Amino acid sequence: YLVNLDKGLVAMELSPPPSDLTAEYEALFTSDSLQFLYELVSTFDKEVDQVLRQRVSRKAHIDLSGELPDFLESSAHIRSDPDWRVKPVPPRLQRRHVDIGDLAPCDTERFIKALQTPAEGIQVDFDDGNCPTYHNQIKGIHNVLKAVLNQLPNVPHISQGPVLMLRPRAWNMVENNMMVEGKKVPGPLFDFGLLMFHCGKILLENESGPFFYLSKVESILEARLWNKIFVWTQQKLGLPLGCIKATVLIENVLAAFEMEEILYELREHSAGLNCGIWDYSASFVNKFGHRRDFLLPDRSKYVNMEKRFLRSYMDLLVQTCHRRGALATGGMAALLLPQNTHSDSYRRVLSTVTRLKLLEIKAGVDGFMVYDLNLIEPMQKLFRLHSQGDNQLNQLRCDVTITADDLLSMPSGGVTLHGLKHNIAVGVLFINAWLSGHGHFFYKGQVEDSATAEISRSQVWQWVRHQTRLEEDHRVVSRRLVNDLTMEVMVELRAKQVLHTAADMFLEVVYKRDFPEFITTYLSEDHTFLSSQRCGQMEDLDLERARL
Repeated sequence: YLVNLDKGLVAMELSPPPSDLTAEYEALFTSDSLQFLYELVSTFDKEVDQVLRQRVSRKAHIDLSGELPDFLESSAHIRSDPDWRVKPVPPRLQRRHVDIGDLAPCDTERFIKALQTPAEGIQVDFDDGNCPTYHNQIKGIHNVLKAVLNQLPNVPHISQGPVLMLRPRAWNMVENNMMVEGKKVPGPLFDFGLLMFHCGKILLENESGPFFYLSKVESILEARLWNKIFVWTQQKLGLPLGCIKATVLIENVLAAFEMEEILYELREHSAGLNCGIWDYSASFVNKFGHRRDFLLPDRSKYVNMEKRFLRSYMDLLVQTCHRRGALATGGMAALLLPQNTHSDSYRRVLSTVTRLKLLEIKAGVDGFMVYDLNLIEPMQKLFRLHSQGDNQLNQLRCDVTITADDLLSMPSGGVTLHGLKHNIAVGVLFINAWLSGHGHFFYKGQVEDSATAEISRSQVWQWVRHQTRLEEDHRVVSRRLVNDLTMEVMVELRAKQVLHTAADMFLEVVYKRDFPEFITTYLSEDHTFLSSQRCGQMEDLDLERARL
């Protein structure tokens, strides 16, 4: 579909709708919303390219110079100024003890169930827990619109249910089904633009938004760009400045050195910062993986939030946020409770989640996420028992002094056969889920998404690169060993042909000479994924032509 706007050019091209989403497509892509999207993208497209090129430039500098990151001298005045604070968040964001994570809104049934829970918020996820097919984006954004308009069955009014924390795609993703002035549209602008155009004003009127999560922000410059986008959008839609609030996920080691600066740039729009474990850990391989002194040991045995580099990251995030009046939230509990509430396995899982989340509460976090809806109330009870009030902003963590060495301290440990096979299985199964249009899946009692796929394939790539040895028998982690173990995993999974395709793609990724920065970018631009999407679109187009 060609959309001709003011210039008399083909300013925008939009793929036709999936055959079962014609009504949703027409509701979202009105002439006014397309005009808004065109202006949003054309206004900021060059700056998006600039921040992505700046990432490449920064990585090249690190590689060539051998330097390690440190707190920036150029912004020391921001960190040393004791007086600035972020603007206070509205009442519905002041208590964020338990959010539901990884909720892809294209899953209508789970979205409705989540809205019926007592959770404080829902991470409405178009990123890590979602596969951004055209179908999923349209269905998901339309479901959000229906929730905002109170058109979903048997759920509370939008002002009474869990707060919607909308998470658009990260800067590394593009929307393959829309082009503006001859270029594919940045995925986050597509998601954010449609969500704001259709839902922003209604959410504001109901004192329930618009609130966002921002994924994979790496620097002060990227935070500054998001702030510009927020200001422009509010002015364009006639909304009061500062009504958009956003929680930035600190998922990259470089961003950990710029947390205060990120808050400063977004101080009119900040809903705080969030820390997680797996994307952040994977970023060490991304940025320093070619260096043997940054060899990350087996995550299943040696990597957890109690390790120095991760504990320091969480402590610094809490201290930074609370010093500036911002909320600090923790990561997602991925474990799933067994159905039998009287079983030993149920008690064991609940005990594990409780122990890990209590560490976060005692560190001063104001909230965290769970995937399993049955964990909401036990974790809310945990907060009530071990904290006071709506949040822990009074916990200033003056006891903490975090250095660059703390943040960059790799845990000791080796590589186990179990850990290697587990990483292979998670990587292959994630790619298989992605090719099937799903952004997460369940494996061995927990949910796995792109974050765990990132750390899994990152570790295998790094272990092969440095020819590390297994703890058990001292075999070298080589191409041949990984191939053999992948075949073993395929047998254990009773693999069908589609899983063998996923395994081939996984091996292709982990043997790359240069580390692919994001597995989601790599997969979304892969021929296998794109061709499957195109086949679906051609079938839809054939059906439409037949109707005509």
